[in-house]
Amino acid sequence: MLIAIFSDIHANIEALDLVVEKYREHDPPIDKFVCLGDVVGYGAAPNECCDLVRELEATTVVGNHDAAVCGRMNYAYYYDAARNALDWHAERLSDDHHEWLKSLPYREELEDKNITFCHGSPINLEDFEYVFNLQQANALLDHWDELGWVTFIGHSHLTKSFSLDPEEGAVELFGPTLEFEEGKKYIVTAGSVGQPRDNDNRACYGVLDTEAMTFQFNRLEYDVREAARRIFESDLSSDFAKRLFFGI
Repeated sequence: MLIAIFSDIHANIEALDLVVEKYREHDPPIDKFVCLGDVVGYGAAPNECCDLVRELEATTVVGNHDAAVCGRMNYAYYYDAARNALDWHAERLSDDHHEWLKSLPYREELEDKNITFCHGSPINLEDFEYVFNLQQANALLDHWDELGWVTFIGHSHLTKSFSLDPEEGAVELFGPTLEFEEGKKYIVTAGSVGQPRDNDNRACYGVLDTEAMTFQFNRLEYDVREAARRIFESDLSSDFAKRLFFGI
């Protein structure tokens, strides 16, 4: 089975459109779509992005921005620009999409392969904790029995991924292709479609092959200027547009 795995769209329809187009052109065809959350937040096209993810019938888990926009979490502690963006999205998102975001689970599993999908750390799911360094990855060893063989996450907008071994500890992995071995466990951060933060402004998306048990990271140039223009012409912070050009 080939599974398209993508995350952190953040209301960037220009990036999502091209990523979905690439998935639809994939040969052999994609069998299943999985979205790791944060369909909304920051960008200027929340309804359009929700429309497209739902059109794909993607298995989708809730991200922190999704949860904030639909009233599932308190975001009063967010910094001003992010909080204002969430307010802006909440006001403009259709009632139907609000209900959809409210319905999304924190975790999904592919039980026959022992694969987990969630937005942040697989421990304390509602806290949306980060896993992007060795210290955070090593902390997961205390929860070994709670972890699936491979856990795919988003949240950090990075491609930081780790293998976990009770004796060796956490080891950082580097793509673009990851291979998964029996006896170890893995945390794979799928990157960001709509707002990468790894100093590469191209949209990031991946494909999991459950027969070979490999994951392939892909990058795709999209119309950053148009995505930024939408933000500049909205009431959203211009910083959300500027950072798209630099991938930060």
